[in-house]
Amino acid sequence: MLFIKNAKILTMTEKNYENGFISVKDGKISGIGDMADMPVISSSDTVIDASGMILMPGLIDSHCHIGMVEDSVGFEGDDVNEMTDPVTPQLRAIDGIYHSDRAFEEARQNGVTTVVTGPGSSNVICGQFAALKTYGRTVDEMVIKAPCAMKIAFGENPKTSYHEKHQQPTTRMATAALLREQLYKAKEYMEALQEYEEDKEENEKPEYDIKLQALIPVIKGELVVKAHVHRTDDIFTAIRIAKEFNLDMTLDHCTEGWLVADILKDCGYNIILGPILTDRSKIELKNQTVKAPGILSKAGIDVAIMTDHPCVPIQHLMLSASLAAREGMAPEDALKAITINAAKCVKLDNRIGSLEIGKDADMVLYTGNPLDYSSKVKMTFINGILVYENQEG
Repeated sequence: MLFIKNAKILTMTEKNYENGFISVKDGKISGIGDMADMPVISSSDTVIDASGMILMPGLIDSHCHIGMVEDSVGFEGDDVNEMTDPVTPQLRAIDGIYHSDRAFEEARQNGVTTVVTGPGSSNVICGQFAALKTYGRTVDEMVIKAPCAMKIAFGENPKTSYHEKHQQPTTRMATAALLREQLYKAKEYMEALQEYEEDKEENEKPEYDIKLQALIPVIKGELVVKAHVHRTDDIFTAIRIAKEFNLDMTLDHCTEGWLVADILKDCGYNIILGPILTDRSKIELKNQTVKAPGILSKAGIDVAIMTDHPCVPIQHLMLSASLAAREGMAPEDALKAITINAAKCVKLDNRIGSLEIGKDADMVLYTGNPLDYSSKVKMTFINGILVYENQEG
């Protein structure tokens, strides 16, 4: 077993420990508590003394494109946008991720243990995201859940991608119409399959359609929909369609969400904000502000923060949370935004996002306050395995 002792432990639950221990067995957290309750250690156990340091769950980037846009590579390593068809739900992130990308190592060095990565936002329906640990010999070893979400996009990006091709969508109306059309077709396809299974003699089996097949879990509410939205009009179009089809949806980017925080609170959708370290490079970002996470969290909304890597390099996930805390977000909420709230957005909070018995032993040990940028990552653990150690201090 692995024991980490004498650490200040931030669990991301209601209970923290000023001087505590955590034990790990078979990749899972097997014990946690005050040092006074630490069990007897055997000679075969590995013990790490974390005196003066802070232990917290591994960081989670709930929306990025790591491995899809390779570091220091041009077109040959860019597999993030298939801009030949505005409707591509059949695309799977795991078929486009380069697992040996340098950014995965930088993620581990900076405490990021899980990434939710996938296609970009050039299409109306972009494809399937995957949740990965940042350590492994292959993508298949790294996968926690694939697919973990279906990406859809509103606003400027799909319009820009297809305007030059003189193809739908070139308006927001067409974006919404294309999405509705595919969701209705998927619903009909699903119902036809069900009728065939119930009575194979009376009903013909519908011809296989890879796009509609990929959308069946979305229609059933079994697969989260990640909606790329920036402006308030696009946010409300996404909500309108989600209500029509009873979709389980997160509002990703949500740049202008802070302007309508009261409405978003009533709607109840999870929000993934970011990137918050970029310039206002397009019209949709004109109301971008680092104060947004604080405004939304104070409105009672559980906010997650993302990097949208490579828009903001993944090693700056904690920096993004630090800036949010500086600009009004409660420190504990800022840390939850890159741990437990991020896990909830993709329905993985039963495994990751907090330090609790039975959960994956994904942990990061800091030399000081994680939100203080002068603090360093001392160690990163994934499934109880030490995947990074800072030898310099």
